[in-house]
Amino acid sequence: MSTHHNMPPVLSLLMLFGTLWSYGEAMSREEKQKFRNQVVEMFDHAYQNYMDHAYPADELMPLTCRGRVRGLEPSRGDVDDALGKFSLTLIDTLDTLVLLNKTTEFEAAVRRVLSDVRLDNDIVVSVFETNIRVLGGLLGGHSMAVMLKDGGQNMQWYQDELLHMAKDLGLRLLPAFNTSSGLPYPRINLKHGVRGPETRTGTETDTCTACAGTMILEFAALSRFTGDPVFEDHARRALDFLWEKRQRNSNLVGTTINIHSGEWVRRDSGVGAGIDSYYEYLLKAYILLGDDRFLQRFNIHYASIMKYISQPPLLLDVHIHKPLLPARTWMDSLLAFFPGLQVLKGDIRPAIETHEMLYQVTKKHNFLPEAFTTDFRVHWAQHPLRPEFAESTYFLYKATGDPYYLEAGRTILDNLNRFARVPCGFAAMKDVRTGSHEDRMDSFFLAEMFKYLFLLFAEAEDIPFDVEDYVFTTEAHLLPLSLSTAPNASSIPSNKTSDEELDDSNFDWTCPNTRLLFPDPAFPRSLREPIRSAVDKSCPRPAPYREPGMGRPPLRAQDFMANNPEHLELLRRMGVSLIHLKDGRVQLVQHATQAVSAVAAEDGVRFMQEMMELSSQQQKEQLPPRAIQIVSHPFFGRVVLTAGPAQFGTDLSKSSTGVRGFVTVAEPYSGCSEITNAEYVQGHIALLQRGQCMFAEKARNIQKAGAIGGIVIDDNEGSSSDTAPLFQMAGDGRSTDDITLPLLFLFHKEGNILLEALKEYREVEVLLSDKARDRAAIFKDKPLPGSLIEGSADVQEEEEDCQTEATTPTSFEPDSQSQMSTEELDESAPEEVTPAQEEVSPAAEVIKEEEEKALDPQAETARPKEERDSETTEEPRGDTDSSSQSVDELLADWREDLEAFKQMEKDEL
Repeated sequence: MSTHHNMPPVLSLLMLFGTLWSYGEAMSREEKQKFRNQVVEMFDHAYQNYMDHAYPADELMPLTCRGRVRGLEPSRGDVDDALGKFSLTLIDTLDTLVLLNKTTEFEAAVRRVLSDVRLDNDIVVSVFETNIRVLGGLLGGHSMAVMLKDGGQNMQWYQDELLHMAKDLGLRLLPAFNTSSGLPYPRINLKHGVRGPETRTGTETDTCTACAGTMILEFAALSRFTGDPVFEDHARRALDFLWEKRQRNSNLVGTTINIHSGEWVRRDSGVGAGIDSYYEYLLKAYILLGDDRFLQRFNIHYASIMKYISQPPLLLDVHIHKPLLPARTWMDSLLAFFPGLQVLKGDIRPAIETHEMLYQVTKKHNFLPEAFTTDFRVHWAQHPLRPEFAESTYFLYKATGDPYYLEAGRTILDNLNRFARVPCGFAAMKDVRTGSHEDRMDSFFLAEMFKYLFLLFAEAEDIPFDVEDYVFTTEAHLLPLSLSTAPNASSIPSNKTSDEELDDSNFDWTCPNTRLLFPDPAFPRSLREPIRSAVDKSCPRPAPYREPGMGRPPLRAQDFMANNPEHLELLRRMGVSLIHLKDGRVQLVQHATQAVSAVAAEDGVRFMQEMMELSSQQQKEQLPPRAIQIVSHPFFGRVVLTAGPAQFGTDLSKSSTGVRGFVTVAEPYSGCSEITNAEYVQGHIALLQRGQCMFAEKARNIQKAGAIGGIVIDDNEGSSSDTAPLFQMAGDGRSTDDITLPLLFLFHKEGNILLEALKEYREVEVLLSDKARDRAAIFKDKPLPGSLIEGSADVQEEEEDCQTEATTPTSFEPDSQSQMSTEELDESAPEEVTPAQEEVSPAAEVIKEEEEKALDPQAETARPKEERDSETTEEPRGDTDSSSQSVDELLADWREDLEAFKQMEKDEL
């Protein structure tokens, strides 16, 4: 939250002048060069660690310093469909090497790809991911190889080998388009194509709009490079079908579509996950191919986006049939690409506004959370090092020349080095609030992030070719604009956009010159100021939108009390009934047909949706994870492990410094009897194994031996916080006031990282805290060790007030019958929505007895549906019965909302 209003007036005035001066002052060439060199150093750190520790695997696991090989690691669901045992990261990085002037490494990398990579593995992959990352990577590599060969210095041996591989891959992807609609299946087997259930292909019915609509650049480039029109024809046919299926009144498209019938399965529409690159590729297809139809379609869609979805600086999803009705109260991080697309379109004002909002959210949380609410709180806390914000920052700098965007780029660099850099590369953030890491470094990090950051700080002479001669794909691969003059000899006529749908008022015929849009940096600054203050002052939630004439909603979920007769009567009017189950749970069921009116039924749907969101939010609030940060050599605070808290002992959330000490393995390792190596445990943090006795007993035994803290490591091999929900360690039924040290729980995988470090380095020091500490704070009074980059250690102001979503309102009594802790959806009855409430202790899950190994089989269904959907590998379900009544459609729409975030695992991750 902004604290400027509390300062003395003179100080505020000085700060304001300082700010104005710094915005107007260009960054010196020397400074830009320093940051450019820093980008290259960071790229080297990531790329070299991939090559040393992971290649030929698809991706690097930066915490365990090894390659991620599909089938050898626990499945992560849909996100693993990007991996095809084809050295994904190397192919995705080829053209980055050239842009960063690493031609020798590029030549070696191309030779490696040609000699080592196979594209015919018996493995099922995402058509979308394989297209943008692998086909795009091969074509970008080919473009660079040709450019270098024409220069006469490098790659003189090159004979289009990468292009031949690209065509081989294109032919392997083509069978996916064998559907009645022409929309591709979402997955394909590289060896067998689409064969059916035995190859886990051909059984899907749905795909996301972006998945089907993000093929044209790569497929058209492949057709024009090779002279074979079949690829471009299929990609155009898919785009034509999506255009035909748009909602004709709103001119918007939904998020998920049935590939056989063309019915919209999810009817929410935005510019983020599930749709994003469909819009991007319509505009860029016009830029690359020069076909006016693509620009016409883009401009019609764009007008609708600005009419319904854009609420500057926000971009909020709406329903395609009711575009004035918001579909949700949060935004996902993939929409951060949109300001960059608006720059290409020439619409700079909203680009500046949305980018500023995203920048303020970034400054609040160090990274853009995967999703955040309309009042800028964390909704989904992960951040897999996505490049979209850096992409928009680069495009806005190109358009405005405003040095403010160089400072934004510097913030991105600093945060990557301070919070994501680990000894083996850069690790994704598991939780931006605690700073904990995930063992993941996606290939797009090398393909995109370093390109955009390098270009942001580069002078023209630093870049080995003119980027104006290329278009960036959605994965930032470089395709030459000269392809627009190459013959495509298309054999399938594209559906013409009819004249009555289009007139000159719907679109501009040319793309703008983005070089000189804003010579005056004061203009963008004047747009940014109100947004900065809006984000700073945020925290209250905006009231949900009500259509005119519908009055106020009669009952809000946060006010509901199950023992209030007036509330029960309001529920009855909305068609919601309360059922007390034998196991003590209370279940809410809505029958739309039993509501007193259609308006009341819609109120009931909203009430149920609010109840789901409230419960999901409570679960997140009830169990904030703790952080175990390894601070000794060579980690220096860069590795952060996600840990579960205990219901007893020191409450780390109330400790400003946390507990810091060296770790020692207790003997016995179970900690269930008197500690025999007390002389080593004394003054240290004891490592213990789960099992054989109560957690509280372990804590008492190590405390008696003089330990200052304890870490219990799960004995269930393969368990990981990536795949299992955290729980609180419960007491033993008697008073635990005597336990005064902190005890934290690590799953097996995270515990192993700690044990391996201990094995290798003998002395391992950790910091136990509520969230990871800034390294400058850890090492204050000492120079920052290791290769931490100069200038990256300024301590950021902590914004505790807005770190997480709003706490539950006090009227939601914890001791009343109405306490909600979990919600379920009854999938069996299409018209019934049945959130169930369970009365449990305030922790999302409390495991009390050590012997209790088998988790409750209901635990999975008891988690909020949005959380489960983000991990499950099933396709999203939807109600596509066109004969349903409007209330049923609303219910279906609502169900689809709950599945929205699952789609992020299917889109560009």
